[in-house]
Amino acid sequence: MGETPEGPPTPRDHRPAEDRPPEPPAAAGGAGGTGAPKAAGEIRAASAPGRWIVLTTVLGSGMAMLDSTVINVALPRIGEDLGTDLAALQWTVNAYMLTLAGLILLGGALGDRYGRRRVFVVGVVWFALASLVCAVAPNAAVLIAARAFQGIGGALLTPGSLALIQASFHPDDRARAVGLWSGFGGVGAAIGPFVGGWLVDGPGWRWVFLLNLPVAALCVPVALRHVPESRDPRAHGRFDVLGAVLAAVALALVTYALIEAPGSGASPAVIGAAVGGVLLGAAFVRVERRRPDPMVPPAIFRSRLFTVVNLVTFCVYAALGGFFFLSAIQLQVVAGYSALGAGTALLPTTVLMLFFSAASGELGHRIGPRVPLTVGPLLAAAGMLLMLRVGPGSASVTGYLSEVLPAVVVLGLGLVTLVAPLTATVLAAVDTGQAGLASGINNAAARAAGLIAVAALPLLAGMGPEAYRDAGEFAATFRRAMPMCAGLLVAGAVLAFCAVRTPAAAPGRAPDTDSGRGTGRQRAEGGGAHPAEGPCRPECTVHCGVVAPPLEPARRRPEE
Repeated sequence: MGETPEGPPTPRDHRPAEDRPPEPPAAAGGAGGTGAPKAAGEIRAASAPGRWIVLTTVLGSGMAMLDSTVINVALPRIGEDLGTDLAALQWTVNAYMLTLAGLILLGGALGDRYGRRRVFVVGVVWFALASLVCAVAPNAAVLIAARAFQGIGGALLTPGSLALIQASFHPDDRARAVGLWSGFGGVGAAIGPFVGGWLVDGPGWRWVFLLNLPVAALCVPVALRHVPESRDPRAHGRFDVLGAVLAAVALALVTYALIEAPGSGASPAVIGAAVGGVLLGAAFVRVERRRPDPMVPPAIFRSRLFTVVNLVTFCVYAALGGFFFLSAIQLQVVAGYSALGAGTALLPTTVLMLFFSAASGELGHRIGPRVPLTVGPLLAAAGMLLMLRVGPGSASVTGYLSEVLPAVVVLGLGLVTLVAPLTATVLAAVDTGQAGLASGINNAAARAAGLIAVAALPLLAGMGPEAYRDAGEFAATFRRAMPMCAGLLVAGAVLAFCAVRTPAAAPGRAPDTDSGRGTGRQRAEGGGAHPAEGPCRPECTVHCGVVAPPLEPARRRPEE
């Protein structure tokens, strides 16, 4: 601890080589324009490297978010241009959701093992190339195949964008960095319908996909230049590829049976696909129980609260997936809106979530999840029932203000009430170290729910293959479908009211520090928060996506 002979302190680079700390690897370089490159876990949010990291992760995740929301607005134009039936439009949405839902957990594991930046960049490039094929697709078959490949890219970049922030920033700045990421992502989601609708009405629907190319061209070099590489040293090379394949193929077969049934009836192909999907789903459960490192560890569902909240998630996002798929077509085919008008008409829902989701999360933390998870779905159900008033005269200003706006505002208030407490409850239902896994499972469940809803609702509502071309026929089936969506939300609300309880210690009651896993009541209900940290709370406090709940980064316990 004595004084050094050099006198005043000198920059680190001037010290003798033998006294210098180890330099970060070359792959981690480029994290900051001048001076010594910062390694993963050292970057500050207010620094230039920090801003570059937020930029590239927002751009990457924004591509996937924009495509998943804007595509609904473009569906009538796609069907008209390619001469497709309703089944092809369903596959245009579901091919992307299928591969994304089936592989998103595997994508996160690949990043932990082989490098989060590397997998993120691969995902962005993959997504961009698939977008190019979508843009030049000469027919529906090519478009659907390209959308499936887009989903694979989304499964690589979506979990990677948030994992990069969690791994790159200094622990003191991670919450702020995640807040910036979710806030800017929310702004992007809010302006997405304007951009997408303008492109569909102007240059054409193909430009919705071409827009991804310049975004990727900016995102990739920024990531390679400014984002440090990181990986989980405890990750190994064993991946549950079999589980991922079984889950994806099971979903694909069930989806095929539901989509093809209206046109083919109870044909051998439809029945065989349905039976095969159920059998493969059972095989997936069996495989996950026997594998040493499963993609979806069955033990996590021992938490009754975690299981219940995922069932509520399934009900809610199945209803939302069906609603946004059918409403975008209803507004254009029946009410006479343009693509831009339809996207803008649904915008209040996103804006409400952008401005009020953080406050809703705080309210849910104070009063517990039971009331928000009960009231939120009921409000959203009321909003969907109000959409039954939308008809041929709703495209006027008066029609919008009296028929469309009340419906989307009530729906938005329901989502504001619901989404943030749902995410918080999922995270609080498991140990802190399992937050990333729990969030990924919840996100995948929501996307699978939307996938099944888009496939099943036209069948249940009696929509024919050409229904979207006939305003009268589509309006009649829309009136049958909306009560079904509302019924799913009511089912979720009833389930939450009956089975959801406060997942962690109430204010003023500390966890049991002797057990290391929370109080006996917390263990029974799945709380299990680490005593040094308390209940796990979401870092993505701003969220306005309507396709799935927000992904949350994994946490590490202090001793890890």
